[in-house]
Amino acid sequence: MSQPKYLTGDKAGIEEFLSRFDVFLFDCDGVLWSGDHLFPNVAQTLEMLRSKGKRVVFVTNNSTKSRADYKKKFDKMGIPCDVEEVFGSAYSAAVYIARILKLPAPKNKVYVLGETGIEQELDAEGVPHIGGTDPSLRRDIEPEDFTNMANGSALDPDVGVVLAGLDFHVNYLKLAMGFAYLQRGAKFLATNTDSTLPTAHSLFLGAGSVGAPLVNALGREPLSLGKPSQAMMDAIEGKFHFDRSRACMVGDRLNTDIQFGIEGKLGGTLAVLTGVSKKEDFLGEGKETVPMAYVDQLGDLLG
Repeated sequence: MSQPKYLTGDKAGIEEFLSRFDVFLFDCDGVLWSGDHLFPNVAQTLEMLRSKGKRVVFVTNNSTKSRADYKKKFDKMGIPCDVEEVFGSAYSAAVYIARILKLPAPKNKVYVLGETGIEQELDAEGVPHIGGTDPSLRRDIEPEDFTNMANGSALDPDVGVVLAGLDFHVNYLKLAMGFAYLQRGAKFLATNTDSTLPTAHSLFLGAGSVGAPLVNALGREPLSLGKPSQAMMDAIEGKFHFDRSRACMVGDRLNTDIQFGIEGKLGGTLAVLTGVSKKEDFLGEGKETVPMAYVDQLGDLLG
């Protein structure tokens, strides 16, 4: 496999690379920002791409925020962005449940292991749900909870899906309830299965780590609706109608972002080194996932 091209400082190489694509799909966390820290020259780089007639789409696995939430964050960061340019894993999951899965009522309710971003996107698609940010679930499990889950009296008979995402208030009660629904035949979906979350210049537990107890107890993986799942790529292509051979995925994580672009047969992939993966992870022989090119940080595309 050929080695990726290093573009930082190579103005001619950057121009040639950019000319290959009409559409750029951007990961957010670790590429545009880390937490509330915006990386240098990000807004100017996106403005440059738009000035060249490139379409930009922001594709994030972070399910804690809805598209509307992300729009607010872009505004706060001083980055022009339309809410329709944001395609998050919470939105991807909601669209899949509402428009593809289309469970017949009444067993069409979703039990959410996650934050308000998921709930907002399910609401927007008209999908009924429970769990999530329900304050009554933010407590220790009691002996009677075991009994009531075992006999089904504590469970909603209309739940047909368990949707697992990043939950900042996860506890044994929430996990036990999710497992109880799965044991009763609910479909197992995940907004994404990222093991880590890059923020505040460090790594923290991601959605895949939070939902791991359910995977371990159930003995099978959920259907993931985030990167690198091609269900998400199909949904993005269906919405934006672009030529995959003229599209590039830009991300910081090899096993989600770059793999997403490669498996989706996009025209190219660009790794940035401000997030999870480092150049040692893809340079050299025998590497499984290798981007087409890489830069130290996104702003380097300004040349």
